Amino acid sequence: MPYPIEEKLVIAVASSALFALDEADAVFRNEGIRAYRAYQRAHEEDVLSPGIAFPFVRRFLELNTVFPERQPVEVVLLSRNDSDTGMRVFNSIEHYGLGIIRAAFTRGNSPFRYIPAYNVSLFLSANESDVTEALEKSYPAGCVLPSAADDDAADAELRVAFDFDGVIADGSAEKIYQTEGIKAFYDSETANAETAITPGPLGDLFRKLGNLRALEDEREEHTPGYRRFLKTAIVTARSAPAHRRVINTLRSWNITVDETHFLGGMDKGRILETLRPHIFFDDQQHPHLDAAQRFTPSVHIPFGSAAKREKR
Repeated sequence: MPYPIEEKLVIAVASSALFALDEADAVFRNEGIRAYRAYQRAHEEDVLSPGIAFPFVRRFLELNTVFPERQPVEVVLLSRNDSDTGMRVFNSIEHYGLGIIRAAFTRGNSPFRYIPAYNVSLFLSANESDVTEALEKSYPAGCVLPSAADDDAADAELRVAFDFDGVIADGSAEKIYQTEGIKAFYDSETANAETAITPGPLGDLFRKLGNLRALEDEREEHTPGYRRFLKTAIVTARSAPAHRRVINTLRSWNITVDETHFLGGMDKGRILETLRPHIFFDDQQHPHLDAAQRFTPSVHIPFGSAAKREKR
């Protein structure tokens, strides 16, 4: 019997994020829905290749083997397919042994509407319009981007990295920089160093991952030789003195992370090349996610008007 979904950290994933669907999508775009349906049926038993989010999703689900008594996480498939054309996706899920049991097939309609119903803390899709509209409705969503990173299947960790402003924190500080300049930004951050920033679009995901980290803290303390599975990191363009507000915000949320990098505008790729997260979230595609794509599967969080501009 499945555990109640209200008690889990739930991630929703579109089939376009989980698997490589380029050929099928080309049939749909060039020949229409009837040809697409026929193509998917004809290839129903052909296993789909892993997509951008696959390495992250596979490891994320392994958290249930780390905490078998709790079964703390779940992945739900939210798909624009109908259940008939979606059979190929489910067959591929079964082939790879992914523990995905729940799905919504919406036959061309935007599936993000069901984010609240499935208690979702993150929706991953390759459909940028779905992601943007979801964020406009205050739903947590991100658009997966093409990546040249190779996945090491033998890597026995799950590393998740976040930008700070506009991702796990709201965009209020970034807005000051964009509208008033760098001096006003540092003046504001210094004056408000003790004031926690409001959580951003992935704040709930970050908090729940923090809860899982705390469980591993307990296990590490009581189990000699225990090797941590989940590691989290913040990679931000902030630098001193704006670091203080980040640290005090995390303290107010009672969340710790494994690594924090205050780069002062340095190329994030230089850090991500070493860190090699299995997924990285940033609200700026240019230049930060451009620099990330060689080293990590990346997700764009097009949050607010500042997301359309360059970050310092």
